[in-house]
Amino acid sequence: MLEVKELYAGYGLSEVLVGTSLTVEAGAVVALIGANGAGKTTTMRAISGMIAPSRGEVLLDGQPVQGLPASKIARLGLAHSPEGRKVFAPLSVEDNLLLGAFRHLPRFFGFRKAGAADLAHVYDLFPRLAERRGQLAGTLSGGEQQMLAIGRALMARPKVMLLDEPSMGLAPVIVQEVFRTIRRLKAEGMTMLLVEQFAQAALEVADHAFVMERGRIAVHGTPADLRRDERVVAAYLG
Repeated sequence: MLEVKELYAGYGLSEVLVGTSLTVEAGAVVALIGANGAGKTTTMRAISGMIAPSRGEVLLDGQPVQGLPASKIARLGLAHSPEGRKVFAPLSVEDNLLLGAFRHLPRFFGFRKAGAADLAHVYDLFPRLAERRGQLAGTLSGGEQQMLAIGRALMARPKVMLLDEPSMGLAPVIVQEVFRTIRRLKAEGMTMLLVEQFAQAALEVADHAFVMERGRIAVHGTPADLRRDERVVAAYLG
């Protein structure tokens, strides 16, 4: 469903990714783990079009998308829940969610009615968002904003969803709730690429995992494979 081939990308004269390659099969959850600064978030940004790769390929359902605008990649079926949540603070919870559904809603009229089923699904996943649907997103707690960011990505009905550090800055009880939702989405067949600071938690939900070091993939395998790799255990799972 998603294939990254020999990707190079960075910021200005600083190249962060130096030949990153990975694959995400349809219906799978794939974890991307590594130390801070390894290039995980840059990988996500290069895949979703937030930054343009200098070399390499990104294939979404077999179609090359590298270099396309982020809005075009989103319309083709890739949704990105970014690091730091990035909700639209002055807008209500429901308006944030409807913005996530822009690719399949009417342009001018009837968008609330057209988005009703998707809203119901998100509110079923996150009942707290239903309770706060009219509240300004900027007044939500950190955990609620993370739920909103994930919900907004789901509203796009994506083929692939990128989740970048969904547990960042959250209390342990909220982290558990977020990962329960990820497990439920996995059971529903959602294809996900997950960047997560808590490697153990990521491996518990992943079907496959890639370990990134200095802008490229150092090792990959099933969670069981990585738990048997002494170097991975010492660096990330100890």
